[in-house]
Amino acid sequence: MAKRKNQASANGQAKKKRAISDDEAHKNFRNGLFESKVLEGYTSYYAESQPYKHAVIQNLVDDTLLRNVRNEIREHIHFTPKETDIYKIHQSGDLANLDGLDDSALKRLPSLLTLRDSLYSSAFRKYLSGITKSGPLSGVKTDMAVNVYTPGCHLLCHDDVIGSRRVSWILYLLDPDIPWKAEWGGALRLYPTEHLKTPEGDEVKVPQPDFSLSIPPAWNQLSFFTVQPGESFHDVEEVYRRGLEEKAEEDGGRIRMAISGWFHIPQAGEEGYEEGLEEKIAEKSSLAQLQGGKADVFDEPQSNWIDIPDWEEQAKQEDDELTENEIDFLIKYINPNYLTPDTVEEVSKSFSDESSIRLAEFLSVKFSTRLREYLESKDHEQTPSLPANPHRKESVVGVARPPHKHRYLYRKAIQPIPTTPYPESDGMTPYDDLVDVLFPHPAFTKWISLATGITLTRSNIFARRFRRGLDYTLATAYEEEDPQLEVCLGITPSRGWGDEDEEPQENGSSKSKSKKKKKKKKANGKAPAEPAEEVGGYEMYMAGDDDEDHPHLPTSHNATETGAGQRRKAKADPAIYKSAADDEDDGILFSQSAVWNNLAINLRDKGVLRFTKYVSRSAGGDRWDVCAEFGVEFGESDEEDGGEDGEEE
Repeated sequence: MAKRKNQASANGQAKKKRAISDDEAHKNFRNGLFESKVLEGYTSYYAESQPYKHAVIQNLVDDTLLRNVRNEIREHIHFTPKETDIYKIHQSGDLANLDGLDDSALKRLPSLLTLRDSLYSSAFRKYLSGITKSGPLSGVKTDMAVNVYTPGCHLLCHDDVIGSRRVSWILYLLDPDIPWKAEWGGALRLYPTEHLKTPEGDEVKVPQPDFSLSIPPAWNQLSFFTVQPGESFHDVEEVYRRGLEEKAEEDGGRIRMAISGWFHIPQAGEEGYEEGLEEKIAEKSSLAQLQGGKADVFDEPQSNWIDIPDWEEQAKQEDDELTENEIDFLIKYINPNYLTPDTVEEVSKSFSDESSIRLAEFLSVKFSTRLREYLESKDHEQTPSLPANPHRKESVVGVARPPHKHRYLYRKAIQPIPTTPYPESDGMTPYDDLVDVLFPHPAFTKWISLATGITLTRSNIFARRFRRGLDYTLATAYEEEDPQLEVCLGITPSRGWGDEDEEPQENGSSKSKSKKKKKKKKANGKAPAEPAEEVGGYEMYMAGDDDEDHPHLPTSHNATETGAGQRRKAKADPAIYKSAADDEDDGILFSQSAVWNNLAINLRDKGVLRFTKYVSRSAGGDRWDVCAEFGVEFGESDEEDGGEDGEEE
């Protein structure tokens, strides 16, 4: 679809655009906008702005014209709710660009076309170029779309870097008669960057985990900034749902409608066109993306891989079982039904067939009751935290960064691996026991190995807390040649995440989902149950792009429509997995809502994307989990059993 749009734009662009005179353009903006003193004021504002160059112009357009534009959009343009890892929005029909409209549609949008022609007129382009000092801007290559954010919608941190973009802008079309309140959300938020030096001496820019400037939307307000690779990081704050005490008529439904787009460098035949400039910009952008990889040393949390002792000896042992001492340790934490040889064998067979499995009621009743009481006591803290283990100095906690990859509270499991549980007299909380005792313990590692039939060679263990209205992980592809076993225990104590309609499973039973067949099946063979309000927090595995030639370029036009830009290390912009126009093959391999006491195990192959959806502020609590990543070793028997299916996978 993107290719067809581009062809239509190239073939019919000149016919649909109308060059207007400076005098005609001036009439469509507010009185006095083009006066030299006003221009000087905005130019100074832009030059002195932080955290990077930007400006805001209030009452940009003639009020009558903009009201007509809003009415035309509401009457004649259809919007579809769409969702990926990075956004949840309503997009205009089949359009990324107004030039994609056919002639009959254009006739129904005269005011919108007048606005487009005015914004891309010579007069306004020179005005904006003078403020930003960006150089000439194209009037031929227009790039604007209409997006609507309703309560729960959001766009996460990105830098807008795609192609020949030079200036990014957004013009708000909120209800002109109901002033928007900042507490309703929907603000444009800018993130500062920090200049750091790697151990090799390379200087890199690292975005900070929290924004430093919030610009609430307002009717007829224009916000704009120069697109800069590795620097122009921003997001769109969630539009918050109203509280029970608030009345609907007082907020107009909190509909954040806006036209957003980009000004590009001059195209061939335009004044200021430089042959080869677009290619140079692409090279510079790609270089910046690659150099950004050097900043990975400043990512948090860094993996803390620990070799599993004697794994080679363990690999030689056949039909191994848990010892009496190992069972005595594990039964303090794990549902005893999962420790019986028959259940372990059943789980192993199911996992061998499907490459993924979900185990309900995984922790024992006694331990899970203590754990839930503790987590519920912390779930509504005024300042959410993951406390370090007070008994171990090496306990590490922090905030995951950078925000264009992920953000959540994390705690690393204590290393080296303990061989015995801590005495109860140490005053450990059940959360300490789970993170620092059970998960790193050799007995638990052995149970995972038996339950999956895979030899484990090393481990990286950490706990996460995804705070409401703040946290997420964006999709990244697993890039190693050898698969990785990923274990995630959901310990979210609150309800309302999407699994409440499922019947509880019997202790010791399991659910699984094939990763080999990419059919339209959600986790456990059916679509996740929808709660009354979608609040995110689910974790999802998706098939990556098979194209190895362009790993840094987005292949979905949705990246252009939202401005999400390039995301290094992702093979593609993840498919739209929630849309009114759902495809037969949506690419979903496995998903799990934020749940209580469920263990998910996945064997992740090269290229498979994984992300945790942004947690809405309206969620009933935070998402909590404990994760373990394991290096794996396959024996000859595993490879022989795989046969042709193994090669295909």
